[in-house]
Amino acid sequence: MSLFGFWRAVAAAALLLAAPLARAEGTYEIPAGAHFNPDKLAKIGEFFKNEVATGKIPGAIVLIQQHGKPVYHESFGVQDVVSKAPITDKTIFRLASMTKAITAVVSMQLLEDGKYKLDDPVSKYIPSFANMKVGVEKKAEDGTKTLELVPLERPITILDLMRHTSGITYGFYGDSLVRKAYKEANIYGGDFDLAEFAERIAKLPLHNQPGALWQYGHSTDILARVMEVTTGKPLLTIEREKLLDPLGMNDTRFFVTDPEKQKLMAEPMPNDSDFRVGRVNDPTKVKKWESASGGMVSTMADYSRFAQMLLNGGTLDGKTILKPETFKQLTTDQVGPGSGVGRDVFYFPGDGFGFGLGIGVRTDPGNAKPPPPGDLGELKWDGASGCYFVIDRKQDFFFILLEQTPTERQRVQRTLKLLVYEAMEN
Repeated sequence: MSLFGFWRAVAAAALLLAAPLARAEGTYEIPAGAHFNPDKLAKIGEFFKNEVATGKIPGAIVLIQQHGKPVYHESFGVQDVVSKAPITDKTIFRLASMTKAITAVVSMQLLEDGKYKLDDPVSKYIPSFANMKVGVEKKAEDGTKTLELVPLERPITILDLMRHTSGITYGFYGDSLVRKAYKEANIYGGDFDLAEFAERIAKLPLHNQPGALWQYGHSTDILARVMEVTTGKPLLTIEREKLLDPLGMNDTRFFVTDPEKQKLMAEPMPNDSDFRVGRVNDPTKVKKWESASGGMVSTMADYSRFAQMLLNGGTLDGKTILKPETFKQLTTDQVGPGSGVGRDVFYFPGDGFGFGLGIGVRTDPGNAKPPPPGDLGELKWDGASGCYFVIDRKQDFFFILLEQTPTERQRVQRTLKLLVYEAMEN
């Protein structure tokens, strides 16, 4: 038996002994006007119970909400196979890239406030970005590759940061020479803040010319540094004042220092990547860097309020987070035909999706036969930790999956979306 198989077996046995596999946060009848079949919704529970029982995941929590009321709200398994504590609405999950959606909304609020303009060059706020170069791979006759640094054809703009067309990348996917340079630069070494991190990025080559390609990476972190510069405040302070406090998202933050709160943290399987506390990106250890691209933690109680605000078009409980015109900017495809933005195999929004100013937007059914479920205008994003949300404004509903299962996440997310839409009744 492999080590991963061993841990699956141990986890499954522990979970079967610990408690019932499913723990509902409450008992919900289908609300009046909701369009879901209870029998088909039950298949979601069957799927996740099997995932837990077979040791594929420690646990998960799922919420489907339509017309402002919960349609399905259930938790499965445990938050950690070591502690065996049950998952609840207060269980704390690492959001990974679902952090980006929060940063995107706050960045749009500052755009509303006139702190910057979409066509402002980033170098206006971070001068070192004026001197960046683009890395172009050159291949010799013998097949060896070298990196030639060429000047920018135009400045990187705030728009580029928001829609991931700056040329800034990550160093942990793909094998290009620019990504190799990111890996070798040790950009995560030591204790540093956003200001220092921006300077580290500025010393590296861009993967492509600004505006040429949708390129997933640290653009959101550089955007966050611009937010700090233009407000004179640290990132979390900005986010609390503009979004988290107004929405009552009290457990959404970068670090978990309260020992009692630390007991509420969800964990992946013991050997499922490096996402366990004490390894990579440990939110129990306070650092200077507040990662706007992947460093936040949250709960179902918190993130569901954020999702409902997006479903409502930028408002919640009488509070306007984004004006209608700003919300439209956020959720309008910015990289589609006519934008000049290319796509490659690392276009993570996926088939049928464009990308707004920080969030995936469905623009067409896609090329798959049959096409994936969902409606045009759907908003979505997910994170490497396993968390996932979908907002369907046409049907006036959203669903959120919170789990810490990096290696299983894509399969689980696809299956959940199919089950959710199969349960819908027209």
